Amino acid sequence: MVNSIFATSLEDALKARQNPELIPYTGGTDLMVVGNEEASYLFLNKVPQMREIKTLEDTLRIGAAVTFTEIIHHEDTPEILKEACRQIAAPAIRNTGTVGGNIGNGSAKADSALIFILLDATLRLVSAREERILPLRAFYQGRKKLDLKPDELIVEIILPRHGLDNFYYQKVGARDALAISRLSFAGVLHIEEGVITHFATAFGAIADTILCFEEIDNMFIGKTIAQAKTIKKDYLEAMDKAIIPIQGRVSIEYRKDVVMNLLKDFLETKGI
Repeated sequence: MVNSIFATSLEDALKARQNPELIPYTGGTDLMVVGNEEASYLFLNKVPQMREIKTLEDTLRIGAAVTFTEIIHHEDTPEILKEACRQIAAPAIRNTGTVGGNIGNGSAKADSALIFILLDATLRLVSAREERILPLRAFYQGRKKLDLKPDELIVEIILPRHGLDNFYYQKVGARDALAISRLSFAGVLHIEEGVITHFATAFGAIADTILCFEEIDNMFIGKTIAQAKTIKKDYLEAMDKAIIPIQGRVSIEYRKDVVMNLLKDFLETKGI
C-alpha cells in the first residue's frame, strides 16, 4: 500500500497523480460508502486552484473541489445549477461533497452533471504532460466510463454565463429528501427578438449516461413560439422514438412515461 498524499498545490497534485495507485479524493462522500482500507488516496481539497469560483465576462469557472454549498451561495452561479445543487442529499453532504467528485463518479444520476451537460459546459483536464479542454458531453461515454487519462485530474468546470435564465428542472426520487434520482430532466430556452436562439434538453438516470438529442432540439431554433407550436407534435414524436430507457430500480415503461410528461410540461410552461 502506498501512503496517501495531501496535495497543497496543483503542481504537487499532478506529480502525485502519475502514481496510478492513488485514488483522487475531494469531499469523499462516495468513498465513505465504498471505502477500501487498503487503498491510498490523493487528497485534493486543499489545492487552491481547485477551490475557486472565478467569474469572467462570458464564463464561470468552477474548481473541481468546490462544494455544492459554495456553489449555491455564490452570487454568479446560474439559478438552474443552484436549484439542482439544493436538491442534492442533505446539508452535511452538500457542505462536503464537491462538483468534481459528482462529475467524476461517472453516473447518469449525477445531479450537477445533468445541468452542466445541458448548458454545454466544458472541463479543464490537466496532467503533468498536458492540458485539455473537453466538452462534458464527450467526457461521459457510458456508465462509469470517462474520457479521463490515468494521470489527469478534473481541475475546473467552465460554464457559459448567459442565456440560462429561462429554465426548467425536475428531479424524481423515491422521497422528498436524500433521494437518488429515479430520473431527472432539465431544459433551457432562450429567445431574442421573438425568435428561439437556443433550446436544449437533458435526461438523467434513464440510461447509462445522460441523454441529449441536439439534432431534435434544434428543430425549434430560429422559430417563434407560434411557429414552434406548429411543429410540437413532430418534435415530441421524434423524442419519443429517440428516448430509450434501460431497466433500473423502476420499470422502463414508468421512466418513459414520466420523462415524456416532464418534457411536455416544459414545453407547455414555456408557451409551446
